[in-house]
Amino acid sequence: MTGTTDRRPDEQHSVGELVGQATEQLSELVRQEVRLAKQELTEKGKRAGRGGGLLGAAGAVAYVGLMALSATGAAALSLVLPVWAAALIVTAVLFVIAAVLAKTGRTQLGRATPPMPEETLDSVRADVDEIKERAHR
Repeated sequence: MTGTTDRRPDEQHSVGELVGQATEQLSELVRQEVRLAKQELTEKGKRAGRGGGLLGAAGAVAYVGLMALSATGAAALSLVLPVWAAALIVTAVLFVIAAVLAKTGRTQLGRATPPMPEETLDSVRADVDEIKERAHR
């Protein structure tokens, strides 16, 4: 628990005072855990946004790759082998770029799920364990 008191340990407190202190400390603990959960969810949302953006970029590059493939086909029909071969190489490079972007985006999305504040849940579990331990003393 994070709260501290100004009172000396040898002072006697009424049950009402002790309950009031416990309530204040518990309220502060809950507020801190909510702040931590908000922070964690914000971070995961940013990761999901980056991953989605990279997947969108992969789709755009793949679309350009399909256009290049079309140009390659046209070049193959109208020109000599080296021209369309060069266009085919450019097309292959674009698809490789799309694959790398897609894999990176998928990895980012995977890191953002599940959208649960895992660190906060661990912290809450630790707080509950600490409270239970102190209650048994």
